Amino acid sequence: MTMPEKYSNKGPGHPGEFEIMVMLAILRLGPDAYGVTIREELERETSRTLTLGTIYKSLSRLEAKGYLHTRISEPTAVRGGRRKKLYHVSATGLRAVNRSLSDLWSLTRGLDLGWETS
Repeated sequence: MTMPEKYSNKGPGHPGEFEIMVMLAILRLGPDAYGVTIREELERETSRTLTLGTIYKSLSRLEAKGYLHTRISEPTAVRGGRRKKLYHVSATGLRAVNRSLSDLWSLTRGLDLGWETS
């Protein structure tokens, strides 16, 4: 059985809910986002408790899909001379986030969910 073109595995596909949340956290944090700060942002702004393993697995998937770019920071004394892997959302990732959020907002239109949509 062949899948319709709409559902084929060409390109990175659509990000999942948690992947969208990770990219939004990175966008909120700016150019110095790294694993620990991403986890802290997600835990502060959502109802989730997360492990660094969960964060790094998602970051790896997002990077492989082309949704994230990375760079390595200079060593810092605070980290004992170790470098950080810093993440930022690529243009492809930003388009994916915008598309996904737009789809979600479209689905909520006309529903009384008990929260403001201003």
